[in-house]
This record gives sequence, C-alpha cells and structure tokens, in this order.
Amino acid sequence: MTDTWLIVGLGNPGSEYSGNRHNVGQMVLDELASRIGGKFKVHKSRAQVVEGRMGIGGPRVVLAKPMTYMNVSGGPVSALAKFFDVAPDHVIAVHDEIDIPFNTVKLKIGGGEGGHNGLRDISKALATKDYLRVRVGVGRPPGRMDTADFVLRDFATPEKKDLPFLLDEAADAVELLITEGLLSAQQKHHAARS
Repeated sequence: MTDTWLIVGLGNPGSEYSGNRHNVGQMVLDELASRIGGKFKVHKSRAQVVEGRMGIGGPRVVLAKPMTYMNVSGGPVSALAKFFDVAPDHVIAVHDEIDIPFNTVKLKIGGGEGGHNGLRDISKALATKDYLRVRVGVGRPPGRMDTADFVLRDFATPEKKDLPFLLDEAADAVELLITEGLLSAQQKHHAARS
C-alpha cells in the first residue's frame, strides 16, 4: 500500500444540491483543493478528483467528490481506494453530522454510521468501518422537521455567515489528521471547542 491519503467529500451531484447541508463535505473539499492549488477533474471511478501534496513535500493526497448520489458513495470510494492503492486507514470521509451542533467539527475512526446512508454504503464497499471520519456539525432539524428534508436544505442565512469559518476549521482538521494523526488532531481540535 502507498502512503497516499484518499479524502472523500460526501454530497449529492448537481447545482441544485450544492448549497445543502448534506453537501458540506464537498464544500470542505473545495477549500482543501484551493489550499493545494488544484482543480477537480473527472476520474473514471465516477468521481471528481484532485491530486496533490499536503504542504511542501508533505504527504500525497487524492481529494475526491463522488459524482453519484450520497446513498451510493461506496462504489466510487472503493474504486478510488483500489486505483490509488489506499488502505482503509488512509481513507478520510468528510460528511455532514446532525448529532453535533452546527459550527462544530469532530474526528473519529470507525464506529457506527448514525443513520448516515453515505457512510453505511462506504463501510459496505470497503468491507470495514475502520476508516477516518471528519464529522461536520449541521445541527438537528427544528421542531418535527424530517431529517432528510433538513439536510437537503441550504444553510440558513445566519449559518451562512459562519459557514466559511466552519469549512476552514474542517479543512484544518483534515490536514491535522494527516500530518499529526488522529489522537493529536482530536486533542487539538476537540479541546478548542470545550
């Protein structure tokens, strides 16, 4: 296996979804792509991909935005992992998370998918849950709103003001995860919030 990292931003394809809470993972990938000076290109694995290095002389990274719908993200992720020879412990899924407040980022490896169908499909396709996750908090739906309706809506106007900071923080978390490892990234990142 190579020392390449595969960073996958989850979301749905198409401009009508691009501002949705469910697409926050792809928004983070856009931020990471701008940091490494890359532009997304279509890859045969049904994903848009940017290849580059994290920092000068840093580790090689493949940033990927599946072009499939969220619930079937596993196929492209598995195909990319095979193509770039990336082990599951070097796969990072960046995704929306309703179980943590908006404007919060948490990191973990493995564990349950918390009802997130995109993660469930990736776990199935990789035949393991032991890949890294950068969980970007979008908060819970208000009142009795259906969760699916909530995540398929754009961020509210007050949230949009803070969104660039959230994307920046999530991109920082990905970089820390790669350069310093999960424990160090969790200590720095989770401590900053408490």
